Amino acid sequence: MKAWYTTLLVVTLGALFPLSAVAQEPVRILACEPEWAALAEEIGGDDVIVHSATHGRQDAHHIRARPSLIAKVRLADIVFCSGAELEVGWLPVLMQRGARRIVQPGQPGHIMAADHVEVMERPEVIDRSLGDIHPSGNPHVHLDPRNIATLADVLANRLARIDPSRSDAYRERLASFQSRWADAMAGWQKRTERLRGMKVIVHHKAWPYLLHWSGLKRVTALERVSGIPPTASHLAEVFELARNSGTKVIIRAPFEPVDASDWLFGKTAIPVVELPFTVGGHPEAQDLFSLFDVTLTLLEEVQDRP
Repeated sequence: MKAWYTTLLVVTLGALFPLSAVAQEPVRILACEPEWAALAEEIGGDDVIVHSATHGRQDAHHIRARPSLIAKVRLADIVFCSGAELEVGWLPVLMQRGARRIVQPGQPGHIMAADHVEVMERPEVIDRSLGDIHPSGNPHVHLDPRNIATLADVLANRLARIDPSRSDAYRERLASFQSRWADAMAGWQKRTERLRGMKVIVHHKAWPYLLHWSGLKRVTALERVSGIPPTASHLAEVFELARNSGTKVIIRAPFEPVDASDWLFGKTAIPVVELPFTVGGHPEAQDLFSLFDVTLTLLEEVQDRP
């Protein structure tokens, strides 16, 4: 009789409180890029398990839909990516291989950063001859810290919808993050005053958000066609521009080829700086705050050179 009563009590409690048990499970977040994984850890804290599909020295355009990623997406409660076709070569494959309804487009677990901020460089003409272009605009929105603040709000709201029992915790972490982020942005803004107008050459056209926010001026890009190695004739044009424009620095990301930028340095002595681009792209850029700290420090060091 006692065993029967205990069993009945357990079944009854399970029927009455099914959501409370589920709510204690961590929310699983699959981030496409390290910057969104870092933001998820800031807002989610110990209530989330975060996995990044790419690392800081990897080009998010070009990865494979590996079995390990398929396994991650099948468990995910949130898929958090840049969007704007950055992951078009592999994310759709993941989503078709067992991703749950909650992370499908239009659902609360589906977050594409580019859907929530103003996107730069929307092309007027879509033509594959123009190279690696994104019809929805430039997807690298994380390089403007103001966009990070916007996406923090979006993520906290989605977490609260998916996991309402811990919504207060998410909103407390959001408030803490936004306060610290606002203080950091105020300091960064003062530092960019020294950089405004500094002329740069980039390897790939991946930097418009950083340039717009910091006031740097792009002279040209080493790639004439995005995603295609530069031709000798284009490099000759870049050389003339570099020599006559007062270019201060050549910028590249950790995953970009070094040949063209090193060649231009050899011809002009304009220093080449490898900026982190994302969290983990530099040994000292291990979170969102240090990503911008390190980026500005590297640029300031160039500015201070005679």
